Amino acid sequence: MLHDDVAEAHVPAPPAAPTRPLTRPAPGETVTDTVRRLAGAQKGSQGAPAYGRFVNRPLGRLFAALAFHRGMTPDAVTACSAAFTFSALAAVALAPHTWWVGVLVAIGLVVGYALDSADGQLARLRGGGSPAGEWLDHMVDAAKIACLHLAVAIGLYRQGDLDEAWLLLPLGYLVVDVVYFSAMLLNEALRSRHGTPTRAAPTAAGASVLRSLVLLPTDYGVQCLVFALLGWTAAFVGLYALLAACTAGFLVLALPRWRAEMTRLPDRPAAVPGATPFG
Repeated sequence: MLHDDVAEAHVPAPPAAPTRPLTRPAPGETVTDTVRRLAGAQKGSQGAPAYGRFVNRPLGRLFAALAFHRGMTPDAVTACSAAFTFSALAAVALAPHTWWVGVLVAIGLVVGYALDSADGQLARLRGGGSPAGEWLDHMVDAAKIACLHLAVAIGLYRQGDLDEAWLLLPLGYLVVDVVYFSAMLLNEALRSRHGTPTRAAPTAAGASVLRSLVLLPTDYGVQCLVFALLGWTAAFVGLYALLAACTAGFLVLALPRWRAEMTRLPDRPAAVPGATPFG
């Protein structure tokens, strides 16, 4: 999972239909039937950025259904996601920045992101994920965030058509994204361990959609799409810088709110048998 799956991830997902491990579809079940079943077990989308909410999760459902009918495991889907993503990032770093390379990179990142959503959906479809699977998913995500911005820095340096001062942009964006991603995971872990304080009533549908659109510049999926302009350096760098500024601005505004929420959590963690100090 990435920003769309981590943001507001403390909103509980509806339980998946299976109550026991299920590795194959029921007799006569089609891919379309499986997609419908997955839609009913989708995690809450309130607060998720628009691309993740309206594009990535539905595409991930389709990939999860196809993987389920092929008998694949969630870890195998995670591996496919990593293969698409890191192949695309290798092209950003090492291949010439032509228009067709940019389009292929964007496609690879979009597919990798959808598969990143599909592994969790497949796990719920099969009756629930495992700590090892969730660990693998987060480790791949962490590597993905770091490598994306480092690949941009290396690629721009190799192209040699920008002043070297611009190389500070992907390095700064890397810091912002790592802090953002780490905060999302830490918020989720602390809420789960210490108990989420009483929250306001769910946001109205219209307001929720508006929030999703406002958060669009912070969405990893939008980062993926910007790479379609990789062959047009000025346009790519301009939009990349805009996304960096929007994400940094959101983070600066969100940190005090998250800190205030953490101060409202009880000091004593909720009793969880066998829990470690980090939940």
